[in-house]
Amino acid sequence: MLVSGLDHVNLRTARLGEMCAFYERILELRKGPRPPFEFGGAWLYAAEKAVVHLVEVAPADPPVGALRLEHFAFSGRGLSGFLERLELHKIEHWVTRLPGFGHSQVSLRDPDGNRLHVDFDPSEG
Repeated sequence: MLVSGLDHVNLRTARLGEMCAFYERILELRKGPRPPFEFGGAWLYAAEKAVVHLVEVAPADPPVGALRLEHFAFSGRGLSGFLERLELHKIEHWVTRLPGFGHSQVSLRDPDGNRLHVDFDPSEG
């Protein structure tokens, strides 16, 4: 077996509507088909692939102890348009260059505080 890429990220959230809106508005993912599970949630798609699975849970205290998820990342195109969208929606973010590779990484947090970044080819930076 050879791992060839990230299939999807599954996030538990007590703010399903807010999380859906964030990923639709900021990353331009779209809600799509989801199996008829017995619990609430949403699948958000990039093109024809469900890349973010949201699972609705009751509000709870944040977990105590070891870090559960440090970050996840997407590949992107259209760096300048993405930066404009973040500014328009007043989304705090920071841009770094991947040392030795030149890729631009735009880091931000979703409404639940999960850190993610979108990576752009060096030709866009």
